[in-house]
Amino acid sequence: MQFASQIIENEADAIIGLRALLTDDFQKTVDLILESKGNLVFSGIGKSAIIAQKVAATMNSTGTTSVFMHAADAIHGDLGIVREGDIVIILSKSGETPEIKMLVPLIKLRGNKIVAIVGNRNSYLASQADFVLDVTVPEEAIPGSLAPTSSTTAQLVMGDALALILMRCRGFTAADFAKFHPGGALGKQLYLRVKDLYIRNERPEVGPDDNLTRVIIEMTGKRLGATVVTENEQIMGIITDGDLRRMLMKYPDIEKVKAAQIMTSNPKTIDDEALVVDALHKMRENSITQLPVVHEDKYLGIIHLHDVLKEGIF
Repeated sequence: MQFASQIIENEADAIIGLRALLTDDFQKTVDLILESKGNLVFSGIGKSAIIAQKVAATMNSTGTTSVFMHAADAIHGDLGIVREGDIVIILSKSGETPEIKMLVPLIKLRGNKIVAIVGNRNSYLASQADFVLDVTVPEEAIPGSLAPTSSTTAQLVMGDALALILMRCRGFTAADFAKFHPGGALGKQLYLRVKDLYIRNERPEVGPDDNLTRVIIEMTGKRLGATVVTENEQIMGIITDGDLRRMLMKYPDIEKVKAAQIMTSNPKTIDDEALVVDALHKMRENSITQLPVVHEDKYLGIIHLHDVLKEGIF
């Protein structure tokens, strides 16, 4: 445990140290990207290539179109990924790897700007780049480590900082984020509507004069733990499992009980165009597990708490 704690502390110190390495090149890089009509092309070799892929993915999901190009593949044909006006961001710890030294002149020959996220300001990559984001760390998480640790973490943090500042500058909102993450929980909160869920359920419905047997059959058959009481397509009330239990205590002669006698009048409802997250909030606020769905006051069906939870909305 002590060893693990020391590793975490060493990496955290390395990240804090990045603040002192920020220069005007960071702001100039932001300005360059915002003014560009091209894409960002991220590249690297080894572990830096993996970090480059992650940063490119973060950029894409926060409003800055990006692609990844492996440095080794670039010098064997993939350089065609880079188009006029694109900005190439190269990640490297040493800035001296053979693949990087071969790639940089080819990019410069095409006239594309290069941004280096590099851990050595005195490297070949740093000297050739238009802008340098310095991610030098004093040492890896453990001195003498054979694998990059603090150095790749520093690359990742610098990439995140760049992506999030660009997001803020572009006015990128949660709604924009949801457009790129329609399958995620946040995306669903921002686009999934009640009408998308309630139609999966059956439509329990009884009349005000229906007897208890009819009510129980409807509730059991539709398997939603409730049935709506309607008249002329208008909602009069709702009967839930709880209403049935209370009814047994109130009416000794249950054979004569009618739906109108045990229903909860004027129940909470939700419009079919409402967001599912709004339905969830209404259920929580009123300590209920189902809501009748309406459109222009016409009863359509029921949305249940389980429907919402299945979609990963909590």
